[in-house]
Amino acid sequence: MEDLLSPELRALSKRVEDVSARDIAPHAEAVDRDAAWPEHSMRALLKAGLGGLQAPRAVGGHGQGLFALGVATEVIGRACPSSALCFGMHCVGTAVIAAKATADQQHRYLRPIAEGRHVTTLALSESGAGVHLYLPATKLVLDGAHYRVDGAKQFVTNGGHADSYVVSTQASGQVDGGDFSLLIVDKEAPGLAWQGPWRGFGMRGNSSRGLVLQGARVPRDNLLGEEGDQVWYVFEVVVPYFLMAMAGTYLGIASAAVQAIGEHLRTRRYEHSGESLRHVQLLQHRYAELWMDVEKTRALIYTAGRLGDLGDPSALPYVLSCKAQAGETAVRVTNEAMTLAGGTAYRENSLLARLLRDARASHVMSPTTDMLKTWTGRALLGLPIL
Repeated sequence: MEDLLSPELRALSKRVEDVSARDIAPHAEAVDRDAAWPEHSMRALLKAGLGGLQAPRAVGGHGQGLFALGVATEVIGRACPSSALCFGMHCVGTAVIAAKATADQQHRYLRPIAEGRHVTTLALSESGAGVHLYLPATKLVLDGAHYRVDGAKQFVTNGGHADSYVVSTQASGQVDGGDFSLLIVDKEAPGLAWQGPWRGFGMRGNSSRGLVLQGARVPRDNLLGEEGDQVWYVFEVVVPYFLMAMAGTYLGIASAAVQAIGEHLRTRRYEHSGESLRHVQLLQHRYAELWMDVEKTRALIYTAGRLGDLGDPSALPYVLSCKAQAGETAVRVTNEAMTLAGGTAYRENSLLARLLRDARASHVMSPTTDMLKTWTGRALLGLPIL
């Protein structure tokens, strides 16, 4: 798989690997234990010049696309899944801004992102919309040179820590729903209120908090594109980058589990014979299955990234299915690894236990696995996604 990376992407991947090993992995257990937002990870990644992975080259960024995002989040996900999710959502937010940024928005947001001075993220999910992230209830009202924003967002990754939030709303004056608009909301905008801290079953460090917007005042210049023209934006930009960030993260979890159980099988020995578990034929067979699952999933994700970056018309089902496949692989592999590791995996907060908890979040993060399979089937059968 390394041969598929361009020299530039190989160098970027090596930089991510170095940061992950030196600055991220040593703190992963504490991030999970304390449900702590991984500030050290974000600071290290930005300091290494990786914050602008999706920022255009014109503003000093790397100008990378879906493939690079999948590669980077997999590497970070092997070290600390929460850190991968936080960095991934920053990259997705960057890509969404870049797709429609005016010259002013490039100067105020994309250049600081490229320089490692600004963290952004998405704020799309709403409790009343469920998996239908393209149907926001958040209201937008034009008030002179500003908008007033009223609504509530749930599961905002990097919540309370990012410098800006890409928020989905209805078009201003809209009554019945159906349109989709996006605007950038700064962290200091008046009218923002954060709900309680995130204490999740898994992905415990992502600070996935609820955000209430009560007449929040946002400059009109922070609108991305035109009001209500952006349902296309969901499937052309938002969803592909979001799915790739998630797919890479969950592939990283599965890869870490295979690495951990491989090490266990090589080093765990029977006292009476001195043989390691790797000599047991049944365990060889089951370990091979886990490795195969990971490699097949990586091949799908890489294909989705390459086709998506090329704008290939056949890319859609690959992109839609990559998160569903990665999620299923992560859950299956971590669950099986727990079984193969035996009682040692069941100590409190063991590595495999943490990976299993993190993996399980994949099926419920919108778009859910079931919805993605439905969308993939519709795409393959020549039907509209919605």
